[in-house]
Order: sequence, then C-alpha cells, then structure tokens
Amino acid sequence: MAGMALCDPHCLFNILQQQRRLPRVAEPGYLCLLDARTRREYDESHIVTARRIEQSPTGQYLVPDSEELGYVRYCVVYDGETSSLDCCDSEEEEEQGSSVASETENTDSGSVCSQNAEEGTAVRHARSLEQFTRHPVLILRGGYRLFSACYLFLRTQKILWMPQELDNFKLYPVEILPARLYMGNFKQACDQQIQKDLKIKALVNISEQPATLFTEGKNLHIPVPDSLEADLFSSLPTICHFIGGSDKRVVIFPDQHSQGSPHPHGSQSCLISHPNGQRRCDRASASSDPASLSANNELSTRSKKALL
Repeated sequence: MAGMALCDPHCLFNILQQQRRLPRVAEPGYLCLLDARTRREYDESHIVTARRIEQSPTGQYLVPDSEELGYVRYCVVYDGETSSLDCCDSEEEEEQGSSVASETENTDSGSVCSQNAEEGTAVRHARSLEQFTRHPVLILRGGYRLFSACYLFLRTQKILWMPQELDNFKLYPVEILPARLYMGNFKQACDQQIQKDLKIKALVNISEQPATLFTEGKNLHIPVPDSLEADLFSSLPTICHFIGGSDKRVVIFPDQHSQGSPHPHGSQSCLISHPNGQRRCDRASASSDPASLSANNELSTRSKKALL
C-alpha cells in the first residue's frame, strides 16, 4: 500500500497552482481532491475543485473510481480539522478502555472526544483509498477550517467544473514561505485581485526594465538580464534587506516581456518572479513536492535562509 501522509495547507495551495502549458488541475491524472465533511458543510463552501466523498445507505464511504486513483499523482482528503494521523488509533484505544474510565472521561472530555471523531473522518477514508493509489494519500493538516483561514479566496460553492473552466483556472504564485515568500511572474504581479488576495503591498522588479506597479507601496528594482545565467547572488543582500526591512508584503517580478507560469501570522509576503518566467517555474515544478519549490530556485532558497 502507498500509505498516508499529512499535507500542510501551503502544500495543497502549491499543488493547485502548478502549470505546464495549461493549469495542471485540468489534467485528469493530476489531482483528486476529496471532501469528507457532511453534505451541508460541503454545500456551504469547499475548496475549489473538491468533490464530496459519497456514503452508502449504511454509512460506509464509497471509493471513487479505483482506476482513476491508480494513476492520479495527488490524492488529497480533508475533513473539518484533522491534525494528526493517530486519530483513528486513539478512537480504537478509547473504545477498548473500561466502562469506568469512559464514564469518568465523559464529563470532562466530551468535547475532545467529539473533536477526535470529526478529525478521524479524513484518516478513515484515506485508509480505504491507500490500497488503490501509487502515491501516498495526503491528508490536509488542519482540514478545511485551517485551509480556508489561510486561503479564503479558494473557497467556493461550485460543484461541477467544465474542461474549459479548468483550462482557464486562475493561478496564484507558488508559496515558498507561508504568508511571506512567493514565486510568480509579471502577469501575476500586475493582477490586482492577486495583490488583494495575498495582501501584497511592495514590489521587487528583477529585470533590466524598470516598472512601477504600486504608486503608494514600496518598490525595489534589481537590474539583471533576462537569462538563466544572470547573476542574482550579488543582489541577494539588497533583496533580503528590502524584504526583511519592509513592514508590508513584497512581490518580486520580471520584465513584462517574460511569459510564465493560513493562518496568516506573518507581517510580510514576497512574490519571486524570474526573468525566464515559465521556464523557471517549470524547473521548480519538476520537484516531487510542490511545497518544496524553493529547493529548485537559487534566489528563493538563499532568500529563505536569510529570512529565517
């Protein structure tokens, strides 16, 4: 069996933002996102592209198409607020405890037991799926509650997605450091909706051409050529000082001719967008885990070290 693993909110966020020629969520074998909450909760709102896990009349979870699960790259399951893979084990131990202990805990820990039961929903379903998948079934840490708090703009009531809609799925910059450091492109840096959703208030322009997109925010221009061989290392101290010294969120973007692909506790964010937009993003996308995109990028990796 492929097993199970916890998936942090920023990891799922990055999975949703991947692209090749088109957004990867449009690829049939890329992502199977499953909502294990109740019908009422799902109808109220859910994560974009998520499908609700159906149950049989007897209450058993119905496994989606096993053939689809056999080749899907990411199978992610979430419920209300799962935070551990040990939920089910804990419930089984409680059931095997003595009735005296149960009565004692009933008064003082009733709410905790109820929360554990909710948390175990995603884990129980993931265990029924892991025998069909080639890769570990991912369970969203913190569930829908934490993810929707981090990425309010990725909530929806939409249930059915047409192929054309997925082809035009709105992509955000990938997240290197949660609520702090991002990697994107010029188009995303210009997008006012993205600026609003990510609360971006400052810009770093890494290109030979100056560009000012914010009239009221902070701007930094790093003149480097549009080339993979461009010397970014010498500019890292300046960039890191700008990011670390800013009291607002920061966007780094290339020139306009490039074509590319929480609990928000931090006070700043940075969007890194390379001169080779699409090419550089694709290099990062080759990583087995979209949450580790920074490992494939010289600027974001060294900036991350400087910021920590």
